[in-house]
Formats: sequence, C-alpha cells, structure tokens
Amino acid sequence: MGLTLRLNGDDNAKLRETAERESRSMHEIVVTALREYFARHDEYRAKKVRRFLAEDAELLELLTL
Repeated sequence: MGLTLRLNGDDNAKLRETAERESRSMHEIVVTALREYFARHDEYRAKKVRRFLAEDAELLELLTL
C-alpha cells in the first residue's frame, strides 16, 4: 500500500539534506523514524499499564471479587 507524505518546504529541505548527508534515501529515513516512534509509543504505553497495575493493585483486587 502506498502513502503520499506532504511536508512543508522546511521539513522537506531538512529531510533531503539529512538523506544526502547520511547517504540514505528520504524513504529510509522516514520509515526508520516511524519505527522508532512506534517502539517508543509501545514502551510508553507498557510503562503506563505497569504503573497503573502497581499503583492500583488494591483497587483491581476489589474489582475482581
């Protein structure tokens, strides 16, 4: 499945400059950035769940009775 990504002029220029400097494609940089974002988001969500379970263990115990 394809995706069209529309960037403003400044972001597009920065992406192009980064790609040239790192000898990578713009596509590769965007895909890598998305994967890193997803990984951070998944870890953030997991930490929130662990924190909730730890902080509200007593409440959860009451709810399961």
